[in-house]
Amino acid sequence: METNLGYLLSDSGRLLRKTFDERVRSLGLTAVQARLLLSLFKFPDNNQAFYAERIEVEPITLTRLVDRMEEAGWIERVPDPTDRRARLLHLTAKSREIVEPLRVIVNGLVEDMAEGLSSGERETLAELLEKVSANLSAEREFKDVANG
Repeated sequence: METNLGYLLSDSGRLLRKTFDERVRSLGLTAVQARLLLSLFKFPDNNQAFYAERIEVEPITLTRLVDRMEEAGWIERVPDPTDRRARLLHLTAKSREIVEPLRVIVNGLVEDMAEGLSSGERETLAELLEKVSANLSAEREFKDVANG
């Protein structure tokens, strides 16, 4: 019987998202809120379009999310110094306090996910997944060109 790599990748991704969601809930956050805060920490000083693409939500969805998170004091919109019309998203003091516990959750999740794998197996898995991602990115670019 042939291994269905697509199913294995999809199911692993589903389980990873489910576990992440359960763990960040302990901090009073949803998974999408946590992903936005982590993205703001890792890639500061960008506009909403950047973060919408980064966390894979529609721009209008991100706008509503940002509205709620700004109202709750998690993030703030600040003027873009290079474009008077644009606004950049920033972490607030409140959200900076929760970034480290979020990173601990992410690191723990990665450790749990790779439990039982040697360091060599982890490296090999990372290399193989990078190839899969590159293949899928190339396919998406091909379809965009073919349809555009």
